[in-house]
Amino acid sequence: MQNYLIHTDDQLLQLLYQSDEAAFAEIYNRYWKPLYTSAHNILQLRDAAQDVVQEVFISLWKRRQEIKVDILQSYLHQAVRFQVFKAIRAEKTDQLFFNRLSQISKDILFEDPVLFKELESIYKQLIQSLPPDEQEIFLLHRDGGLTYKQIAEQKNISVKTVEKKMSRALKEIRFGMDDAMMVAVVTSASILLK
Repeated sequence: MQNYLIHTDDQLLQLLYQSDEAAFAEIYNRYWKPLYTSAHNILQLRDAAQDVVQEVFISLWKRRQEIKVDILQSYLHQAVRFQVFKAIRAEKTDQLFFNRLSQISKDILFEDPVLFKELESIYKQLIQSLPPDEQEIFLLHRDGGLTYKQIAEQKNISVKTVEKKMSRALKEIRFGMDDAMMVAVVTSASILLK
């Protein structure tokens, strides 16, 4: 009988790919507590943190023959961050968390210029991903300082059309930035709170 305690992560992964349940159990035993701590530091809710970790391990087992993992520990921690993000999006957390998240995000934006640059880059990519007409209207309004009426006159379209296209552009950008901010803040918060 093999002693799985002495196996390296790489050896355990190779056995996991072969559906070795004892190897999976050792991975679980080795990483459950640090993953739970990481999730709990962000969510501050015991049940939600446990659910996150369970989801990570269920997914690992179900996808064991299709995933390729380079560094097991990094993979599992990234999977926890993703599940934490999903839990937040599914509103499994309370208002206190969102208040705390808001404060953390403000602190990070002012104290972490690298993160700010990444978010600024995402913002620019989101603008570039808009349909050309929406992108042009958005830039004329935001960067050019033109009113909806001035844009309508310049483009020879109705003010209603400008409003509609601006509304769609803003919705897309807000949605993309909300996701980017949440991922960045959750990732940074998990590092800060370790």
